[in-house]
Amino acid sequence: MTILQAIILGAVQGLTEFLPVSSSGHLVLTEHLLNVPVNTDVTFEVFVHFGTLLSVVLALWSDIREIVQSTMRALGGIRQAPRQYKENEHFRLAILLILASAPAAYIGIRFEDNIAEAFTDPKLVAVMLVITGLMLFLTRLAPPPDGRPVGLFSGLLIGCAQAAAIIPGISRSGSTISMGMYLGISPVKAARFSFLLSIPVIAGATLLKVIGILRQGIEVEGIAAILAGTAVAFASGYLAIRFLLRVIEKGRFSIFSIYCLIVGTLGIIFLD
Repeated sequence: MTILQAIILGAVQGLTEFLPVSSSGHLVLTEHLLNVPVNTDVTFEVFVHFGTLLSVVLALWSDIREIVQSTMRALGGIRQAPRQYKENEHFRLAILLILASAPAAYIGIRFEDNIAEAFTDPKLVAVMLVITGLMLFLTRLAPPPDGRPVGLFSGLLIGCAQAAAIIPGISRSGSTISMGMYLGISPVKAARFSFLLSIPVIAGATLLKVIGILRQGIEVEGIAAILAGTAVAFASGYLAIRFLLRVIEKGRFSIFSIYCLIVGTLGIIFLD
């Protein structure tokens, strides 16, 4: 992979990680269009995901700081943890994020080889993009938000939606925000939870890949491409978060369904 290809792919990753159009799916399709050699090693994909992890940490730093501080205080007096869970929104968020991260962690570890192979099949990605488009379109039928926060049951269901998004072409942000909306959670609250939920799953995947790299090594030219792609993914990811929040606040989340349906349908028709 050249540095120019890495920059293009990093921009694609950053712009599509938080927009509900499937970043992994766009990476597969863009690699196909750029004639990037097919490789089941997803090192580059994981590191550009790490770039977007840095962008969400920057965008939600105040929330993350409150969550960490609240958790440390609650764990300092473990007997008070149940009361803290009821009264402290940020400590409750920490527990819910751990719970919601479990399904994706299990699927990612249990089916790692199958997932890596799926990244080499652009036709599968196109089909999954159509499914993503339908899922986004159906949010038009979601019940009006009733002001409820994310709870244990809804958090687990959102976590299962995130686990399904391990398949390239299924949008992680699209599936998690849509699930929250289906459950009566306001789109803004669902988006906030979705962004925070991306942190442990991306961090975990990156850590596992770093361990593998330390064991097997990596070519010097590969490092340059990875760093370029990661930096671009960080910058574009931050812009995508801000943009999506504005779209959601205007009540136009489902508009992304049109894009997914068009790209997915074209991919099914024209890709080999």
